[in-house]
Amino acid sequence: MINVFKQSMMISSFVFIMLLLIEYINVQTKGRWQSNLRKNQWMQYLLGALLGSTPGCLGGFTVVSLYSHKIMTIGALVTTMIATSGDEAFVMFSLFPMKALFISGTLLVIGLIAGFLTDLFIENPYFLVEKLDHGLELHEKKDCHCFPKGKLLYQLKNITFARAILMGFLLLFLFFIFTGSLGSNLWNWKLITFTIGILLSLFVVSTVPDHFLEEHLWEHVLKKHLPRIFIWTFGTLLLIHFLDSYINVESWVQNNLIVVLTVAVIVGIVPESGPHLIFVTLYANGSIPMSILIASSIAQDGHAMLPLIAISKRSFILVKLINIVVAFIIGYICLNLF
Repeated sequence: MINVFKQSMMISSFVFIMLLLIEYINVQTKGRWQSNLRKNQWMQYLLGALLGSTPGCLGGFTVVSLYSHKIMTIGALVTTMIATSGDEAFVMFSLFPMKALFISGTLLVIGLIAGFLTDLFIENPYFLVEKLDHGLELHEKKDCHCFPKGKLLYQLKNITFARAILMGFLLLFLFFIFTGSLGSNLWNWKLITFTIGILLSLFVVSTVPDHFLEEHLWEHVLKKHLPRIFIWTFGTLLLIHFLDSYINVESWVQNNLIVVLTVAVIVGIVPESGPHLIFVTLYANGSIPMSILIASSIAQDGHAMLPLIAISKRSFILVKLINIVVAFIIGYICLNLF
């Protein structure tokens, strides 16, 4: 239960940091960057594929945040989720690095094609989040001076409740990471990324003017998004934790290798990193061919899709269905060709 809570805190906190930084960049650039990204879908696919190919789930969380704000299309989200292998990528690169590189490249190409075809057949690639109040807000009447040099000390001396809470949350999160209470005790690139994100967020929260902090970061990011994302993430991980206590998935798979492709794809539905390790281990031991591992990698996306359940359940279902179909097709073709 404690581990589930810690995982939920890590995921929710990183999504919160990404939402905060995206909000800040959007106001600073007056929305020009999101406009340019929206106009160039191939740039979205390439960005999604590169972020998805990065080991771990951080790239996937980033694209979910961008999709929820209608900056990246449903096709770009599909590209990302096909390209990502979650935390299992670390294991694959440690066990069979050259083959893992080939698998990662294959997923990237498949993701690009699947993302393009998804948007090609869907008339409005934002239709599932169009009615959600997740759009990035801009100051229309006046510019936001987000680094008011002469007022920084005044703002900190006369700190508002919202600024104190946000700064306290980020400092507490940083303390938990440095003490090993959250995440791994060993420093890796994931914890370094988290730390950089927190430090940047602290800079934003401590320097922006009160009206920006209240309207954008407090009301929009923290109060509207964070509680729901945490509740859904915690609830889903808790359910998976109890299911794992009663179902020995690995044993079942090893005793039913005839249907292992189907099982690999179906297990990919679970928004959790653990189950996919079964197929990584079976492949490393020579028990299954690479085609099944690729199909499993296409279908699963680690924890990357968890925040999407809170944002848009219909988007979660649609992306999962597309990934499952693509996984079955690629897996079946590869089984018969190789």
